[in-house]
Amino acid sequence: MIEILQNIEYTPFLISFKLAGITTLILFLLCLPFAWYLSQTSSKVKPFLEAVTALPIVLPPSVLGFYILFALSQNSPVGAFFEEYFGIKLVFNFSGLVIASCFYSLPFMVQPLQSGFEGINKNMLEASYIAGKSKFETMLKVALPNIKPALLTAVIVTFAHTVGEFGVVLMVGGSIPGETKVASVAIYEMVEIMDYTSAHVYSAIMLVISFLVLLSVYIFNHKHNKKFNGFHQ
Repeated sequence: MIEILQNIEYTPFLISFKLAGITTLILFLLCLPFAWYLSQTSSKVKPFLEAVTALPIVLPPSVLGFYILFALSQNSPVGAFFEEYFGIKLVFNFSGLVIASCFYSLPFMVQPLQSGFEGINKNMLEASYIAGKSKFETMLKVALPNIKPALLTAVIVTFAHTVGEFGVVLMVGGSIPGETKVASVAIYEMVEIMDYTSAHVYSAIMLVISFLVLLSVYIFNHKHNKKFNGFHQ
């Protein structure tokens, strides 16, 4: 077993974690104001925006991956623009993986944040507005500190979901060693060549990581709810 662990190529895991970290950071910065808007608006376009946001949950990864691949290819306006003016090809490289991952993991960041914002006592928000604070200040200084469980859930689940991506990253990034070959793709290739021993080890590592991530979320939320309920009794 020790020999097997010594022979493991850890680069796919490092790429997976790097991808997940960058994706989570980008989505957090983009989705925080968006989730706040969805939680506060009563606009008629809200159901449409929520449906579009939730699409990656129900859409097959192959379908989502195909459309992202098409949108980022050299034949598309976006792909052609980046290649012509920045010399960047958005398919089969890490940059394309980041863009694809942001689309694929979008609902896992937006929905917990939106639910957290919607659960805040409205009187707190009204008091902030009466005190002269803007909506942006209210979001940062009043709402955000009061949704810690939702915030943690959004960040950790988004990170874990991105680490476990397969279909979308394979279609958009392919399997380029050291650049786009993430852990899930590496496992798939091991199974293809019937290297089941290595596949077992890689899969076990992914299983343990995923379990620990989810366990940390549940433990934190349990402690927070227990503390919150004790405070209000």
